[in-house]
Amino acid sequence: MLNSTLRLKIQQRLNKLASQDYDNIECWQFVEAFNKAQIEWCRRQIMGRNVSQEGAEQTVRKVDDLQNLLTPLKVNVTNSGEYYFTEPLPENYLEFHKIDVKATKDCCDDPKKMIVYLVEEVNSSILLRDELRKPNFEWAETFCTIVNNSIRIYTNNDFQLDSVTLLYYRQPERVQIIGCGDPYTGTITGVDVPCEFRDDIAEILVDAAASILAADIESFNQYTRTSQESENNT
Repeated sequence: MLNSTLRLKIQQRLNKLASQDYDNIECWQFVEAFNKAQIEWCRRQIMGRNVSQEGAEQTVRKVDDLQNLLTPLKVNVTNSGEYYFTEPLPENYLEFHKIDVKATKDCCDDPKKMIVYLVEEVNSSILLRDELRKPNFEWAETFCTIVNNSIRIYTNNDFQLDSVTLLYYRQPERVQIIGCGDPYTGTITGVDVPCEFRDDIAEILVDAAASILAADIESFNQYTRTSQESENNT
């Protein structure tokens, strides 16, 4: 969907029919509201209604809607004894999905693919003492935690890591309108960056952005209408 269409649709949601009451909203305010709506929508879709509150792949629709945000990244790691830690997470990181690890040991020549579980850092010392859950090369299982913007992959000095690939949900590309002030950098935008989502999702984001702007200008009727139409979590 073209940025000109996005802006027109948001104005249509805000203005009274056949009026131009809210045409004085500045360009950068449309951009900020739409990009805020993108982030909020993505976080809602990733959150689920199950016990663990994980929902990124809970339904076929969510798999389809979020698949373009899944990003593989081969990361460098450093050995710290009982665990390896990765380089800092990328700037566009939104949420962890999984991590693929291949490990080696003196007894084996070929790297073995490990199953890696994400756990809470507070439980790491307990798991390292648990004979059934501690890192084990023979079982090809271990666990990881996320601490200080880095991922720790525990080995308990039982094996070495050969390669690590992180699969994560990135933040959506920020919409930018050429010639418009960029609220994130304070500069004038020299490129036009359209919404990367399909048009049906862009329509949902239009209502969400209009809802944000309606609340900012204290327009209760428009806020109520756009909030009802915007997809919250399905």
